[in-house]
Amino acid sequence: MTFKKVIGKLHLWLGLTSGLVVFIIAVTGCIYAFQVEIQDMTQPYRFVEIQDKAVLPPSQLKAIAEYELPGKKIHAVLYDKPGKSAQVIFYSFESEYYYFVYLNPYTGEVLKVKDENADFFRIVLMGHFYLWLPPSIGQPVVASATLIFVAMLISGIILWWPKNQAAAKQRFSIKWSARWRRKNYDLHNVLGFYATWIAIILATTGLVWGFQWFAKGFYTLAGGEKSLLYIEPTSDTAAIAQAGMPAIDRIWLQMKSQHPEAEILEVHIPETKTSPIAVTVNADARTYWQSDYRFFDQYTLKELSVDHIYGRLGDAAGADKLLRMNYDIHVGAILGLPGKILAFMASLLCASLPVTGVCIWWGRRKKQADELDEEPQREKKTHRSSVAFAKPVIRPRREKV
Repeated sequence: MTFKKVIGKLHLWLGLTSGLVVFIIAVTGCIYAFQVEIQDMTQPYRFVEIQDKAVLPPSQLKAIAEYELPGKKIHAVLYDKPGKSAQVIFYSFESEYYYFVYLNPYTGEVLKVKDENADFFRIVLMGHFYLWLPPSIGQPVVASATLIFVAMLISGIILWWPKNQAAAKQRFSIKWSARWRRKNYDLHNVLGFYATWIAIILATTGLVWGFQWFAKGFYTLAGGEKSLLYIEPTSDTAAIAQAGMPAIDRIWLQMKSQHPEAEILEVHIPETKTSPIAVTVNADARTYWQSDYRFFDQYTLKELSVDHIYGRLGDAAGADKLLRMNYDIHVGAILGLPGKILAFMASLLCASLPVTGVCIWWGRRKKQADELDEEPQREKKTHRSSVAFAKPVIRPRREKV
């Protein structure tokens, strides 16, 4: 077999084994691409009228939200940019609950208590990450299918590569006037070629979450030296908490004064006696990579240092920033709305590849089966023809003596 035939066989069987998973990942990725924009259009409780007065501190919003969901553990209080509602987030990995309480930050009015696990986009995301299976099962399946998809993209480029200049003319456009099988073949090859270059980026950024070895290797190759694992700094439990204003309010006011331009300010409530007060400050609500992650002793309010990539943005090296950008690159947000549209179109084309690929395989399989069925009839017809048109045997006449 030639090299291209071997690659063709590999491309076929990898596609048949991973096609359905790739289709689900791509379709759910398409739907999730405009999650923020769709939610802003369809969920009016995300917005409030701007008022000429100070917003309530996190301790008060926390108390109001706890009244709505008694017994649930608060994860964080999030302040969005002016004109957006505040969010108190309740989350527990063990109990598997995830709630958002939307509040008017000026008055404390409860606008919405929302079960995130029942949200449409949360369900879509669970399909994208886990195929709606338990994470311990779904996550490795999705990661493995993504790795196979990268191999298929590379093998697809090898198969697409034209032999000569004449063949190259047929590789960049679809022949719409051709029969259905040819159009389907062109859809798979031509659109696959155009989508490949973005699809490789989408798949690679997905693999950063899929495999720890891939994330570590990618980060090390980029020159990173810090830990990729989140290691929580600890508060000094021997210290005495400062009297007066609640600690989370003190830190919140400090961050507001230091970052007046921040569009997102999220204060994480300490979950244990040793947990710090974690604060996320983001100057651009459209992306995540520019966030400052800061940690404070919940008793002394002293800032704590960390040795992982999720610290202060100013302390982040080039490799740290690259890995921080992973989500924004994956969804296209790094380029704003045009980037999201590009990611959406690429995901849509990726979803079409398993479909058109299976159609090509099935069409060839059916064609081969038809040819095998026709072969005996051809042989029989050929045999009859040879008998009918055989040259007669001429025997010499015997003369009478």
